[in-house]
Amino acid sequence: MTHRFRRDFKKSEAENKMTKQRLQQLVLLVFVWQMKKCLNANSESPCGDQLSSVQFHPSAQIVMTAGLDHSLSLFQVDGKSNPKIQTIHLENYPVNKALFSADGEHIVATGLRNKLFYIYDMMEGKVIPVCGVRGLNEQRVSDFQVSPDGKYLLLSGSSGYLHLMTTKTREVIRSMKMNGSVCSAAFTSDSSKIFANSQEGEVFIWDVQSSKCLKKFADDGCVRGTSLALSRDGLYLACGSQSGVVNIYSQKDCLHTLEPRPLKAVMNLVTAATSLCFNSTSEILAIASRADDEANRLVHLPSFTVFSNFPRFQKKTIFRTRCLDFSPRSGFYTVANNKGNALLFRLLHYTDF
Repeated sequence: MTHRFRRDFKKSEAENKMTKQRLQQLVLLVFVWQMKKCLNANSESPCGDQLSSVQFHPSAQIVMTAGLDHSLSLFQVDGKSNPKIQTIHLENYPVNKALFSADGEHIVATGLRNKLFYIYDMMEGKVIPVCGVRGLNEQRVSDFQVSPDGKYLLLSGSSGYLHLMTTKTREVIRSMKMNGSVCSAAFTSDSSKIFANSQEGEVFIWDVQSSKCLKKFADDGCVRGTSLALSRDGLYLACGSQSGVVNIYSQKDCLHTLEPRPLKAVMNLVTAATSLCFNSTSEILAIASRADDEANRLVHLPSFTVFSNFPRFQKKTIFRTRCLDFSPRSGFYTVANNKGNALLFRLLHYTDF
């Protein structure tokens, strides 16, 4: 089991006597066979249309769903009944994306049609419309990211622009321009850098404080980019493409190598890789495509093993993945689909939520 990060993966004495094939079998048993399908997270109140977002709360045992039925819903996660806490209706506002703030006290929601977005204050129970953002010259804002330190929202604009907005004053303080159209972006865990990829297959790395582009490189073999994700421990970058290939890079190589090569090209999807997510320990990368039923896979790291027995059901269960997320300590995995359901799986390998 030789790999790039051998120093971070130590074998026991028993494992040293095992064959590579036996070790891989054990990895599969630990991470897949100990997974249990639970009642849907939003079973008490399924979305009346397609779900567009699902996310676990950063500290409480709560999951949030949002969809094209103009609603945000919160559910208590226990894996058994998953009772609904509340639903917030946004009039004439199909939600394109919704995320918790870093402290978990607010929910930010963007729509499909214009640059109006909403902030739901969970402490006060208030819905705050944000009609105009100073310094934002865009007709529409639908995609965004929240920085881990809670200071910024990164708004994806048109013509390759990324806008950095402060959460305190709600104004754009910096804008960054890439070649081509923005596909996806993510903050590093310390909020000091931004990784973004373009639809043209290039990856850009920006410094948050100076807005300087630190690096640009071509995603290996990618003609059209579709998604991007960073692991919390700073080890991995995952880039998805229209062909379904997901390239996994070393973040360190991306910063310091002229033309970084992927550690692994995952080729288990045959349609566009539209959703990527690392779990909290960076041991699992979830990849999925919204263009095909059951196109949802789990990749073990650092062995880069794709689990062949997930999903493994007698009939279609996942359908088309719209988005996905892991709970803060990886005890649960949720998949929001085009049927309005937030599927919930208990990962028994992890003892905590």
